[in-house]
Amino acid sequence: MKNWKKLTGVCALAAAVAACAQTDKVTTSEQEQTLPEGYFTNPLFANGADPWLEYWDGNYYLTTTTWTSQLVMRKSPTLAGLSEAAPINVWSDTDPARSWNFWAFEFHRLNGPNGWRWYLMYTSGVEGTLDYQHLSVLESAGDDPMGPYEYKGHFMPDEWNIDGTYLEHDGKLYLLYSQWQGDEQLNLITEMENPWTLKEGSPKVVITRPTLEWEISGRKVTEGAEILKHKDRTFLIYSASYCDTPDYKLGMKELIGDDPLNPDHWKQYDEPVFQRGNGVFGPGHNGFFVSPDGTQDWIVYHGNSKEEYGCGSTRSVRAQEFTWTEEGLPDFGVPIPEGEPVKMPSGENGPIKVSVQGVQQQLVNRDGQCLTTSGGKTSLAACTGANANWVLDSTADGAYRLAHVETGTFIDQNQESSAWVNTDTQRWSVTTDENGWLNITNRETGATLGGDNSQWRLAPQGDVAVMSVQSGKALAVDGDNAVQDAWTGVDAQQWQLSHTEEGFYQLHPAQNAEQCLTLEGNPIVPGANAALGSCDEVWSEWVVEPLGDGSVQLRNRHSSLALNVDSCGLANGANLAQAPWLDTDCQKFQLRESR
Repeated sequence: MKNWKKLTGVCALAAAVAACAQTDKVTTSEQEQTLPEGYFTNPLFANGADPWLEYWDGNYYLTTTTWTSQLVMRKSPTLAGLSEAAPINVWSDTDPARSWNFWAFEFHRLNGPNGWRWYLMYTSGVEGTLDYQHLSVLESAGDDPMGPYEYKGHFMPDEWNIDGTYLEHDGKLYLLYSQWQGDEQLNLITEMENPWTLKEGSPKVVITRPTLEWEISGRKVTEGAEILKHKDRTFLIYSASYCDTPDYKLGMKELIGDDPLNPDHWKQYDEPVFQRGNGVFGPGHNGFFVSPDGTQDWIVYHGNSKEEYGCGSTRSVRAQEFTWTEEGLPDFGVPIPEGEPVKMPSGENGPIKVSVQGVQQQLVNRDGQCLTTSGGKTSLAACTGANANWVLDSTADGAYRLAHVETGTFIDQNQESSAWVNTDTQRWSVTTDENGWLNITNRETGATLGGDNSQWRLAPQGDVAVMSVQSGKALAVDGDNAVQDAWTGVDAQQWQLSHTEEGFYQLHPAQNAEQCLTLEGNPIVPGANAALGSCDEVWSEWVVEPLGDGSVQLRNRHSSLALNVDSCGLANGANLAQAPWLDTDCQKFQLRESR
């Protein structure tokens, strides 16, 4: 990925990286062209080093290096949609020992001590230098890759170590990571006790060392190890040579024995498996994912569009299908030229039935009836049972799809529920009036859900986490004061929404129905503090307004001002108050399942 420990010059520190890429950036507008239906072009977007991508429960999830103190994730039901998906900060940190220069996020679904969870591993360090980069791990609260996430720990905080990934083999879990030893950057492996703890006494074994001619261009580098499994075979794909050269590339080893900690059980392949070509330079630091229908294997990687570009923010996200040889080896081919139409992953247009991740909500009309479905037909019924539960899922293009939890179907322009087929007939625009009622209109036809003049409110079911889009931290209570805090799953971070009248809601701590989120002092003015108070106060009612990017605005009923993180802070304990709506991440929140 980087070798920044040794790097000098204008791009050496994160503060200067953006300046290195102000010219000749690849932008979406530069790629605009008439594409055949069902195709996209590379790159997906600029400034996207070290990509990691997963397709899970009907959506693609993507992370890339940020260089900031924030972990950013994008989500879309289509691969091409990731180029315009809103970047959501799912985690941030202000601990001075680990809160700078975030690199190379990976998130893996593992059966850990708390059941199936997502484990998000990343590299970070300290301010003003890149000499103290090391790995940390987060654990999700449930099965949603978007979190919320809790910090679980770090492996080797006093050693320089980057680019962590997991290997599962014969019931054991291993950590692979990269480290400098002398003038060589190596990949190492060691056994783990759990996804955030190394096994005591397990050796740290060198698994790749740069010795081949194509591994030492610019510097002696092997890094960014990734595991690829296929038909009972395990391959290790790694990045080789210096990332500041156009010859950054991928190499491969294969596990041919039973012990991943034995270097002799890994076979080295003598030639690179993916390298510069077709006007793409330095392709590397990759990940792998499978198409929605499970029939295709894909590689995601970063590359540069000019030979002189290197380790900075010029690197952009690219994806392409790969195949397998008759000998059972991966064949990655060559990088696809920029702007060349690439057929979307197989099965992306469905038909797909899937229960997407997200807060389960009821769609309630003005008469107090809920939208339900049976046999593909929607109808109104009493708001009881799982049949009334939906997920309002952003499609990353300003619209939503209405996903039925129990059947895994989606409402179409005929107001029937059917499998996802990726057309505007299943996309809906959502607007909110001054009383909190939602107007839900079909993008294809302009018809209103429920018929003319129908309006709805969303009723979240159970406890929810209210997560700041700016910081990835949770709305919490400290005493009676409303603050943001790193997610730990405590009761003070769990909320329930209770309907009052019209489309208004009260937010109260899950374990304290007697108090509600309200405003202190002079609640009319901007800056009025958010705190817990009596639910009888007129200032305790809020509009929960879905926004086009998948987040929500929390707007006070009586002041018409928005809940806001003071000074756009990232720190734990940052205060929440109200402010005029400015459409910034400091005023946007995401509702997440919290248990």
